Amino acid sequence: MTVTVAPATDPAAATVLSKAVARAAERLGISRALLARVLGVSPATVTRLYGGSYHLERSRKEWDFAVLLLRLFRSLDSIVGDEAAARAWLNSANLGLNGRPIELIRDTEGLVRVVHYLDASRGRI
Repeated sequence: MTVTVAPATDPAAATVLSKAVARAAERLGISRALLARVLGVSPATVTRLYGGSYHLERSRKEWDFAVLLLRLFRSLDSIVGDEAAARAWLNSANLGLNGRPIELIRDTEGLVRVVHYLDASRGRI
């Protein structure tokens, strides 16, 4: 019996996630500096990410944070359906979250809170 183990880093998945997170950040109006903070990487790494010379690694926390940011993007897109409205929502005060989502996503706890809030909101639709 042979057991096949998937590689720790699938190059295709890393490329897709890296491109998707950069595009989602652009569409949401998230600056590169904030994206670096959200992912827990340096601003130089984000510059390489945008340039295509760096891909997120599944074995690092940056992968998990990128997946959360994409969940945020997908949920928000399904609720508001418009980039301008999504950007406005991110930058507006939210009583349910007790803050502005763009400020809350700067740390892990805030990012998770915003994603859960959007998931719960989307579930009601």
